[in-house]
Amino acid sequence: MALIEVDNLVKEYQLSVRHKGLLGSIRSLLIPEYTKKVAVDSISFSIEKGETVGFIGPNGAGKSTTVKMLTGILTPTSGTITVGGLSPYKDRKKNASRIGVVFGQRTQLWWDLPVADTYDLLKYIYKIPDNVFRENMELFTDILGLHEFLKQPVRQLSLGQKMRADIAAALLHNPEIIFFDEPTIGLDVVAKEQIREFVRTVNRERGTTMLFTTHDMSDIEKTCKRMIIIDHGKKIYDGTVEEIKEKYGKSRVLRVEFSEYIPNVQLPGAELIKEEGNKKWFEFQKDQTQVSRLINTLSQKYGIVDITVQEPEIEGVIREIYQGGIHLDETLSGVS
Repeated sequence: MALIEVDNLVKEYQLSVRHKGLLGSIRSLLIPEYTKKVAVDSISFSIEKGETVGFIGPNGAGKSTTVKMLTGILTPTSGTITVGGLSPYKDRKKNASRIGVVFGQRTQLWWDLPVADTYDLLKYIYKIPDNVFRENMELFTDILGLHEFLKQPVRQLSLGQKMRADIAAALLHNPEIIFFDEPTIGLDVVAKEQIREFVRTVNRERGTTMLFTTHDMSDIEKTCKRMIIIDHGKKIYDGTVEEIKEKYGKSRVLRVEFSEYIPNVQLPGAELIKEEGNKKWFEFQKDQTQVSRLINTLSQKYGIVDITVQEPEIEGVIREIYQGGIHLDETLSGVS
C-alpha cells in the first residue's frame, strides 16, 4: 500500500451571491443565494514511501486546497485520502504527529523566543526522545549551520536563517512525510542550494517522503523525480520530470567555444541567441535539426575548443503548458 493514497478527491465551496445596490443587498440578506465553486475536481494519485514529488500548477489551480486536505486542515467534500493508513481529517492529531509542514511565507517558530527554546518546546509537544532530539540537533546544526543563530530570537533572523530554522523544526520529530510550500521563496542562490542539498540528504539517508508545492521550477528539477501538475482543480500530468522535458522541451542550446573570436557565424538550422568573447550560444529545434550536423558544420569551418548541448529548462516547458502552448499527451500524462 502506498504511503499517500488519494482517490477521486473533490473539494467544493459554497459562495454567497451578492447583488448590487441597496435593494440588492436587502434581497441578498432576506433571500440568500449561493453558487458552487469546485476547487479540487476528482483528483486521484498515490505516493510511495521515499518518493520526492513536485505538486504544481498555476495560481488558483487547487494545490494549496489539496495539501490542506492531505494535512487534515480541510475536510474533503467527497473522495478518500489516506496518509500512512490514516484519514487526515478524522485522525488529525495522530496524523499531525507523523508529518512535517514547511510554509515559506509563514513560520512555525515562536517570534520572540530564541530558536533553541522553540526547539525545546517542539521536543515537549512531539514527545521526542532525548537521544533522537540530540542526534537531530547535531545533524541539522551541522548541515544547516544553525549554530550561527540558535540563541537569537526568531524576529532577528534573516529570511534565509528563518527558513533553515523552520525546516529543522519540521524534521525534529522524524516525520514520515514532509510537505513543503514555497520553501525557498525570497532566498538568494546560495541559501536555495543549501536547503535543496539538505532536503536531498534527508530523503536519501532517511527515506523521508516529500511533497513540494512551489512556483520555483528549480526546486522541482533539483529535488524531485516525479511531478504532478493540476489546473482548474484537475490533474493534467503525473509522471517524471525527465519525461516531460524530453517529450515537450523542443528546443536545445548548443554552446560553442571557438579558438578565437569569430564575428558573424552563420549556422543553418540554428539561431544565435548569445555571445560572450569566444563563446557563442545557438538555439535549435531538436525535431528539425540534428545536433551532429550542426557540430560537423562548425568543426569543418572553425577551430573549436569546446562544445556542449544544454537541455531545456523545466521552467520554460511548464510556462508553455500553463499558457496553453503545449497540450499534454494523455498516454504520457498518466491521466485517464
